[in-house]
This record gives sequence, C-alpha cells and structure tokens, in this order.
Amino acid sequence: MKTPDKHAALAAATLNDPRWVAVQARDIRADGTFFYSVRTTGVYCRPSCAARHARPENVAFHDSATAAERAGFRPCRRCKPDQSSLQEQHAAMITEACRLIENAETPPTLEQLTKPTGLSPFHFHRVFKAVTGVTPKQYAAAHRASRMRSELARGGSVTKAIFDAGYNASSRFYETSNHVLGMTPSSYRAGGVDHDIRFAIGECSLGAILVAQSERGVCAILFGDDPDALARDLQDRFPKANLIGGDHAFEQLVATVVGFVEAPALGLDLPLDVRGTAFQQRVWQALREIPAGVTVSYSDIAQRIGSPNAVRAVAGACAANMLAVAIPCHRVVRNDGGLSGYRWGVERKRALLKREAQA
Repeated sequence: MKTPDKHAALAAATLNDPRWVAVQARDIRADGTFFYSVRTTGVYCRPSCAARHARPENVAFHDSATAAERAGFRPCRRCKPDQSSLQEQHAAMITEACRLIENAETPPTLEQLTKPTGLSPFHFHRVFKAVTGVTPKQYAAAHRASRMRSELARGGSVTKAIFDAGYNASSRFYETSNHVLGMTPSSYRAGGVDHDIRFAIGECSLGAILVAQSERGVCAILFGDDPDALARDLQDRFPKANLIGGDHAFEQLVATVVGFVEAPALGLDLPLDVRGTAFQQRVWQALREIPAGVTVSYSDIAQRIGSPNAVRAVAGACAANMLAVAIPCHRVVRNDGGLSGYRWGVERKRALLKREAQA
C-alpha cells in the first residue's frame, strides 16, 4: 500500500472509532476506560489530556496503560497516564470521607471531613458534590435516615432506633420523620400497619396501570402487563399497610391519570408523595421541570443538578422512580438521542414520547 493510502486508511480507522470523539472532547469521564498513543511523539495519554491533538493517522488506542507501554510508548509527562488520575484521587478521597460519615455516631462537621484531605472546606464541598451528587450534609442525612429505617425494621423501640441512628435528640428526628419515612415511626416499624394506601388498577393503551395514593398524595403510578404483578409490587413496598381498593371517587383519579397518558396536552397536576434519597429528590425535581415534547440526556440532568460527573447516579434515580408520567423519566434519552432502558419498557417510552411530540 502506498504511503498516502496507508495514512488515509489509518486516519479513517481512527475517525471511525467512537473513542476518538472522547479524545477530541478531552472527556474526563473516559479516563481509565482506554488510552491513546501518538506515533510521532512516542507517548501515550489519557483521553482528557490537554496536549494539542495529534493527527488521526498517528493515533492508536489501547485498553490499558500496560498495553500502551508494551507497544513501545512512554507515558505523557503532562497527563501522567501511568499514575492515578485526579478523578481517581478524588473518588478515593471522597470514599474515605463517606466512610467517616457512616461510622461516626453524629454527623461530622465539614472541617472534620476536610482536615485529612488538605483541601479547603469550599473545594472539598465542591469535590464531594461532584463525586456523590449530594453535599456532605445531605449524604449524612440520607445515611442517618437509612440507619433509622434499618433500626426500625429490627422491631426495637422507636426511641432506641432514633438514638442508634445518630439523632442526638428525638425532637430532631420527629421534625423530619414524615419526610424520612413517609409515615409515623411506629407505623414504619410495623411495615406500614395502620397506614392507609388507596389504589386502583385500570387499563390504558399502554397496558395495565396502577395508581396509589397515601394521605400525602399519589405515591405510585405503575405500568405493566399483569395487573396482579402491579398489586404485588405495591404490596412489597408496604407489606402491612392497609391497601384499600379505590371507590368511585378514587377511580376518577385513575381516569385523570389515564387521560394524561392518552393525551399529554391535558397536563397532570396532582399532589405527590415523593419518597427517595436527597439525590433522587433532586433528580426527580429536575425531571418535573422538563416540558412535554422535550427530551434531555442523562448528562443534561447531571449538569442541571450541579453534579456533572453523576451521570450513572442520575440513570439510577430514573430507574428508581415509582411515579410514571408524573415524574417524567421517559423524557431522558441517551446522548445520541437513542432510547435507553425504561422501568416500564422501551416501547412504552417510545409511545409516550411520540404522543408528547404530537401534542
């Protein structure tokens, strides 16, 4: 093969490789997933390297730093691909901070968390949020709430559970108990006993639909093919709650939800009982702000909530959503516009988006 033809073939191979897009964008999220080398300089780099871009015909990709070195390339002095990346260092640092929060009897102060890191409180706070998607205070509150739920599930006294979970005063917990548990502590401990949840199952063009409502608002909107499976899903969340079949008035609520599914232009304005971690709540609120007929990517949502590196966590929050259409996780798509996974099936997601686009 003649030299010009060889160069053209090498350039084409690089340009057609999806990893080249990450290199061109200096995408820090790609760091660690692959490395690239430059024949003319003899070095290999991270995807995020700030060095001037090489010509595509001189670039080759490697799965690991070891593979690049075996191919005869040396590490770039600028991005230091043979050492832990800044992102990896931050992840390790925040992991230790999370362990400190989880093992502390009471939530540590920001100064206590910052001291081992050598960072300023402001910088540490920003890094913590970028890595976890929440602030240290929100992480501590979520962990405390999780411990509280675990303690109550063991069946001990409510007072003991409050203090074992790290609340230094019962009044501090009761101020937020409804938000943390969605019901009184005694009811939660008993698996939702005496906690009334009204529900009804109907049919719409997307299959079976279950709508459930607690005293606080609509707590579940579920799609499925099997009505019995939908009822079991609700029962699994509150095994001892009083699940009450909806009366005529409640069935009107179901009809309202079905009407919105069939004709999104009608809008849906209902009181919601939204339960989730601090991070999930932020994601779900961002989803509710997406107008009908508009789609965004998981990266867009991560940017909107101020946590650009938390794309996977955003996807996890979407998957945990129990309020279909009311919290419109179907409006989130991949960066290339393709439809990704949807808790209630990609075909339902496609149908909902098509209807909203035509509304």
